Amino acid sequence: MTTPAETLRQLADEGLLRKLRPLDSPTGSEISRENRALHNFASNDYLGLARHPSIEDALIEGVKNFGAGAGSSRLVCGSLPPHHELENALAEAKQSEAALTFSSGFATALGTIPSVAGTGDFVILDKLCHASLVDAARLSNATLRIFPHNDLLKLERLLTSIRAKDASARILIVTESVFSMDGDVCPLREIVTLAENHGALLLLDEAHAFGILGPHGMGLADELGLQSRITFQMGTLSKAAGLSGGYLAASREWIDLLTNRARSFIFSTATPPAIAHAALASLQLIRSDEGERLREKLSQNLREFDATHPFPTPIRPVILGTNEAALAASAELETRGFLVPAIRFPTVPRGSARLRISLSASHSSDSIRQLVAAISELAKTISDS
Repeated sequence: MTTPAETLRQLADEGLLRKLRPLDSPTGSEISRENRALHNFASNDYLGLARHPSIEDALIEGVKNFGAGAGSSRLVCGSLPPHHELENALAEAKQSEAALTFSSGFATALGTIPSVAGTGDFVILDKLCHASLVDAARLSNATLRIFPHNDLLKLERLLTSIRAKDASARILIVTESVFSMDGDVCPLREIVTLAENHGALLLLDEAHAFGILGPHGMGLADELGLQSRITFQMGTLSKAAGLSGGYLAASREWIDLLTNRARSFIFSTATPPAIAHAALASLQLIRSDEGERLREKLSQNLREFDATHPFPTPIRPVILGTNEAALAASAELETRGFLVPAIRFPTVPRGSARLRISLSASHSSDSIRQLVAAISELAKTISDS
């Protein structure tokens, strides 16, 4: 039997060992680690709301009005006014009948997919779906099918094959609007059409699009006017919203069923009501004129980073291939004053280790220009070696 020490040594030998490295400062576009000031290009705080004064004030107000914790699960006695207010606002924003909140995006996936699909059903996932979606699909006991990333022809073939064998089978298609490690978007309009043509349900994870895309910041479905045609709209409150938690927006019947079946909801203490109270303030800010201004600032920062190749999302990968190359590049950038993480297997496929750059509305133009210059110098060094 392999010991923990042996496994850790193996991870280290493969360049896959991770360690927690605490910050010396609060999160933000400028941080401190080990007494070194760094420009933070690692965070998913795309609008800079984690340190926004009105969100901080709302969190403090929530603690004063509703306490530090909920005390129990929602179905026991932990369902407090902020939870319901937030869910009603999310449902309205996502143009759905209802919504349900969870402690995290991971918990949302684990609660939702096994409640929707089970033995005898089919779950079809994009190959690059987040680990939470993959794990939830495995837990469901449904038959899993994977289609290559954004490959509509393969998805259509899978749907056609399943329907030819079982005209009444429940099929759940699972994809993301913005993929977290590549920053690209799914062909949502075409996927919605395929789902409708084959009588399939569709779960869209808007985790990295919520707050960013769409005229009201509600994601890719909002941008394309497709919200009413998607069965399950999933997302998190831990990225652009600046807080924590996850949500699912769907029909009233589906939400009622999840309330009775989603184990990660039923058997978890409720999200602290202060978080829900602050999340409502964040949602309102995202949908306001100020939210629109923040999205425009983010767009300006994206153009500042690369004006020649416009990109709709804040995630920019620099694929280096090997774990060693990614780790070395990340370490070199840190010596130059930039926090840019090295992303390796299993977060990305083997052989595609990379730097993952996350841009925010809170970044200054100067810090972005300095990062671009540092990456250019680093790329030249790598090509000359």
